[in-house]
Formats: sequence, structure tokens, C-alpha cells
Amino acid sequence: MGADQNHMLSVFMLVYNQEGFISQTLESILHQKTSFPFNLVIGEDCSTDNTRAIIEAYKKQYPDKIKVISSSQNLGLINNFIRTVNHCDGKYIAICDGDDFWTDEHKLQMQVDFLENNSDYSIAFTRKQDVLPNGTISAYQPANPDTSNFTDLINGNYIPSVTAVFRNKVNGALAIKWLHKYPYGDWPLYLYTVSDGSKIKFIDTITAAYRKDIGVSAKVRKSKTGIIQVNLSILKDLYDDQAFEKYRAIIQKSLRNHQIKYMLTLVGEDQFLKSIKLFLSLLLKVNPIKLTKSYLFSLKKRCTRSRV
Repeated sequence: MGADQNHMLSVFMLVYNQEGFISQTLESILHQKTSFPFNLVIGEDCSTDNTRAIIEAYKKQYPDKIKVISSSQNLGLINNFIRTVNHCDGKYIAICDGDDFWTDEHKLQMQVDFLENNSDYSIAFTRKQDVLPNGTISAYQPANPDTSNFTDLINGNYIPSVTAVFRNKVNGALAIKWLHKYPYGDWPLYLYTVSDGSKIKFIDTITAAYRKDIGVSAKVRKSKTGIIQVNLSILKDLYDDQAFEKYRAIIQKSLRNHQIKYMLTLVGEDQFLKSIKLFLSLLLKVNPIKLTKSYLFSLKKRCTRSRV
């Protein structure tokens, strides 16, 4: 379907077996105070608990606001991601998964106001707070630059999806044809959104809560080597994709940096044979002296930790 943009914004939500959280999530979205119309597009992936029934009850209460996208069988996270984002018809898209929630009722208005007044920006994101499985709340986050772009984002994703609002450049047909291979799609989608040279705005305020260490993609994100491997593969596909051709030099640099990070992580996980093979393959591609120093420092650090 094509995006007719009847709404100023579409909230993009993926849901699977989240009966314990979904009501809080939906309430936090439906209570947003905006001067513009927005809808909620829910990709419901055949939950086996009471999630679907809760969603349908809300849809009955808000028939003009909620659209539920479902199927007769479970698609998995990334295929659900693709079909759901393709149904978003707003000028802008916001993301809030079924186990996260928003804490600021003016979140959408603040971000849309910024993007409406700054046409050279395509993404606006904020701080978040993390909710740990035991209920503890942490608001610590690394500092982000006020303004960034593709060159910054290619080094790794620093945009918490639950805080993001971005221009809808998908328009009903996501153009990243290789995305289905990966366990998450937010980072490639953000890169696609700013690949036209537009910028990213960081708004330094907390607007959302992210539940850590739960959900389908949490298993991949727990493994350092696992997530680096996924990101390396994504970078290779970005490099080969003609849509990103003008960024190939930047992507290649990020590839090398990720390979070095992967090598050092392998050392930390005692996968020495793999780390040595990668070290040797990188010697002719990067500064050999700097690479050797990094490898030896990581090895020394690992050996010191083993003796403690």
C-alpha cells in the first residue's frame, strides 16, 4: 500500500506475548497531547497469550485511531517489522514496542514541532530511562551530540527506538531489500532515512521508558560478539547496496572499525584462534602498529583478569 499521509504521524508498534505490559504501553500513546491527528499501527504477531484480546478491546474503544496488522501465523520480528512499517501512512513515524512506554505526554508534539520547523533534519530523538526486569529504573545514557548525521550513525546505533520520531520515507514500500535477514531493523531504517544528507536532532530530555533484557531481540543484544557480527553483516549489505553508493568510503571505514572491535571482543571471550585469524587478515588493511598494540593490550587485559 502507498502512504497517503492522512495522519501527521503514525506510531509504529510491534507486539508479541506482552499481555503484562501492553495496556500501559497503549495508554501512554493514546494520552499523548497533540495539535495534529495521529494513528497507532500495531503489528500483532500471533501472540499465544492474552495480548491480542487486550489490543482488540482498545481498538473497539478507539476504532479511528488504532489499526491492527495481523496474520494467521507467526512471522518473526523482522518480517513483522517490515509489514508494519509499510502500513504507516503518517508524514512522520514514531516507534514504541509493546513492552515499552512513553513518560512525557508532550513527546510527539515536541518532536514534530522541531521537524516541521527544521526541514534539514529527518530524525529527532530524546533520552530514555531503562526499566530493569526487577523494576529498578536507570536513566544513565552516554552523551549524544546535539546534531549528527549519516557519518556519525554508521559507526553504531545510538538512537533508542522508543524515543525516535522520523520522516516517513518508506511510503508504503520499504526499499531496503536485504533487511529481512536481520533480527532488528531500526538502525538500517535510520541510516536509510538520513542517506539523503539530512540531519539527526538529539533533544536532551527523557520522554520514554525502555524495558531491558526482555523481548525477542534481547537474546541477540546480550551477546557482544553476536551483535557485532550482525552489525558487520548489515554494513556489508549497506556497502553493496547502490542506494548507499555515495557513502561507500564511510561504510568501509566503519566496517574496519567493527572488525577491530570484533577481534578484541573475541579475545575477551577467549576465542583466541578466531581473533588471531582476524588480526592477520586486518594487518594489510589498517595501521599494523596500532592494530598490534590494540591486540596485545586486549590480550594482556584478558590474562590479568584470568589471574584475579
